[in-house]
Amino acid sequence: MTSNQSSALIALGSNLPSSAGDSVQTLGHAIHSLCEGGMKLAAVSRFFRTPFFPSKIAPDFVNAVILVTSTQDPAKILTELHRIEQKFGRLRAQRWGTRTLDLDLLAVGQVVNPDAIRQRHWMDMLPDAQKNETPDQLILPHPRLQDRAFVLVPLSDIAPDWVHPVLRKSVTEMCNDLAAEDVDAVQPL
Repeated sequence: MTSNQSSALIALGSNLPSSAGDSVQTLGHAIHSLCEGGMKLAAVSRFFRTPFFPSKIAPDFVNAVILVTSTQDPAKILTELHRIEQKFGRLRAQRWGTRTLDLDLLAVGQVVNPDAIRQRHWMDMLPDAQKNETPDQLILPHPRLQDRAFVLVPLSDIAPDWVHPVLRKSVTEMCNDLAAEDVDAVQPL
């Protein structure tokens, strides 16, 4: 990695078909699109089937996490993720709803954006508030990655030793903090 490149962790999810095909095909095509957009693929987790979040009233998701390197700053990476989501038919009609493609920027190196205080505000937010409020700026690392088995289990495939810059816990430690039934529900395809 050159000095102007940074590594980025990106979560992928889908539970509806897209123009590319079923959820597995959609994630594969999305990864290809990210590489076409100037990001270099460094690692891909296995694909996992996970229950719909926050409840089980919709089709299961297929989830994965990738590690890329890029010369783009985090805001430009996020813009590229949104462009690719739109390319695959993502509609932002409902928070935590069904989707053809969901791309979440989990982390860029050890960047804390905008600062640790704002990061903790979003991390400590109660679930009902999380469902109704969205940040007006990019929050890094993703404020809820430590709470989600569907992110941490795939992330542990490719970066088990990555340490959260605010929590000071590795992916393995954060995964071990989750309820066993949540981790067990994330099944490799």
